[in-house]
Parts: sequence; C-alpha cells; structure tokens
Amino acid sequence: MLDPANSSHQLVKQLLAHAGIHINGNEPWDIQLHNGDVIERALAKGNLGLGEAYMEGQWDAQALDQFFYHLLRARIPAQVSHRKLIGHALRARLFNLQSVKRAWEVGEAHYDLGNDFYAAMLDSRMTYTCGYWDKAKTLEQAQEDKLDLICRKLELEPGMKVLDIGCGWGSFMAYAAENYGVECVGVTISREQAEYGKALMKNGLPVEFCFKDYREIEGQFDRIVSIGMFEHVGFKNYRCYMEVANRCLKDNGLFLLHTIGKNRHRTMPDPWIDKYIFPNGGLPSLPQMTHAMDELFVIEDLHNFGADYDHTLMAWHDNFVEHWPRFRERYGDMFFRMWRYYLLSCAGAFRARELHLWQWVLSKQGVVGGYRRVS
Repeated sequence: MLDPANSSHQLVKQLLAHAGIHINGNEPWDIQLHNGDVIERALAKGNLGLGEAYMEGQWDAQALDQFFYHLLRARIPAQVSHRKLIGHALRARLFNLQSVKRAWEVGEAHYDLGNDFYAAMLDSRMTYTCGYWDKAKTLEQAQEDKLDLICRKLELEPGMKVLDIGCGWGSFMAYAAENYGVECVGVTISREQAEYGKALMKNGLPVEFCFKDYREIEGQFDRIVSIGMFEHVGFKNYRCYMEVANRCLKDNGLFLLHTIGKNRHRTMPDPWIDKYIFPNGGLPSLPQMTHAMDELFVIEDLHNFGADYDHTLMAWHDNFVEHWPRFRERYGDMFFRMWRYYLLSCAGAFRARELHLWQWVLSKQGVVGGYRRVS
C-alpha cells in the first residue's frame, strides 16, 4: 500500500525508519498497512487520523505498545505539523472545556460504561489508576501497595476525616477505612461509581459517596487525596481546583495529589483520546501545577513513578482481552480495537517517558521540621 512516487509516503517512510519502524516489515512493532490512505490521514490529523484508521482496521501492528514506544521515543509526532488540527488546538486554548456544565460528560462517556466491564479489567478493588510495582509481581499486589503507600504518605491515624476528590469506585476509601480506621467522603461525577459505592456503605464501612462536581465540596478535612482525577480538571480550572483543596484542608493537614503529567507545557490534549476516551481531558505540566499552587500550598514531596503505568496498562490489557468474549455482543468489534488502541498506545507513551505519574504531597503551611517520604 506504499506508493514510491508519493512524496508524503516517502517522508513517512523516512521518519518511521528513524524510529526503527518499517512499513510492512517483520518486527512486531512494524506497521502493516492495509490501506494507503492511512498515511494521509495521519499526516493531516495526527493521532486522531491514525487512531481512527486503526479502529477501522486499515492498519495493524503485532505489538501495538512497542510501535508507540518506538514512535514516541524517537519524538516522531513532534516533527510533523498536522494541518487539520488547528481548530482543535484553538478550541482547547480558548474555551473552558471542563466547566461545571461540561464536567459530567466524561463520567457518562467513560466511567459509566458498566461496572461489570471495569470489574473484569481491573483488580478486585476496582482501582482504575497506576499501580506501584516496586516490589509487586501482580496487578492485585501493585494496587494494594499503591493504596498503602498513599495512606502512609498521608500519615493517616484512626479517627481522621479524609476527603477523596474523584473517588472512583472507592478503592482508596475502603482500604483506608479498613486498615487505618479513618472516615472518608468521596466525590464522583459517575453515576455508576456512585451506585457501586452504596454497596460499600451497606457493608458498614465509614465511607460516603457524593455524586457531585468537586467545585461543590463543602467542609474541612484532616487529609485530602485525589487519585487520577486531576487529568479531568483542565488548565483553565487548575487554580480553582487548588483553591477548593486549600479551603477544605485543615491548617495542619496533608493533601496527596496523584496525577498523570506531561513533559511539554504548551501542548494541546491528544485529539483521539479527547474524542473517544476522555472527553474534555488534559494533562498538566509541572509549571502549570506549581503556578496553580502558588501561595496555597507548600510542596513537601514529589514522587515520579510513571514507568509503573506501563506495567499497569499492560496488565489491564491482558485482562480486557481475556474477558472480551463476555462483552463482544454489547460493545462490538470497533470498540475492541478502540480500547486496545487506548491501553496499548498509553502503555507505549509511559514506556517512552513521554508521560509520567506524579504523586505530590502538599501542606498549607509547611510541615514543621520537614516531611519525610516513606518508602
């Protein structure tokens, strides 16, 4: 499907070769073209065109995660200007895509796919964030180790009241309540997650699920945690988010913020992820986050273990593929290709160190004598 006389095809061939990727080659990360239109779509729309072509079956790679690792490690996307994405970039910069009115869209489009679907893909606690693989050998252990690491970083003690901003299915709240004797209040914009949380409350755990936007939170708490929610806040709302957290945290409290981050400051949200996976999302850069914290928080600790997200995503992918026959009729074959593209392209991005996982520990006034990170 490669046209030797087409200059754009030759350009792409040269760029891919620089990344060690060959068109219709024999390596597991080589791209197999089934339609020559893939190249034009990728050049015009970047990952949006490439991803849609993959969903339609116009190209494949035996190891999609390795394809993206090689592509991103060589910084190939940064070398191409995608002419049809100007409108997407302007929309992201000019409009508040994460306003209160729009904040519910990601819950409906992504997190409300079905609790049984996520239960099949995730660990037994339904933890939909990066695991901690320092000593873990399994997804189950990596997620438990992550939850315990957060509890210890927050220095939880029995009787404390903890706020979980973006609580998901309540895995942190349940773990912290069971193992550290704390009371938890969590907020989510997903009806499915809120319904799931009612079962935890019926089990007698001191946890409360609130179906509301983070901007509506009231009260003060000894500790605040936010695990994998900041990616949905949007750069125009970072300051507002930090002001809410500051208002809700007691003066001597600690706030742990767990979020994916990116290397480059002035980059727009990925158009394919925005359209098909996380509507209105966006990843923060370090300068954006520190600017939003200015005069509100003291940065006590910053821990980057983004490479662990690669292992987490690959484990989710294995579970997804294993259990897919249960869901094929409900979601269809295009969803299968879309979800594999999501999980494996993200795994490749973390492996290439294009994306990171940051855990911030913040205080309002600074910990007297200094904060010591636990191992």
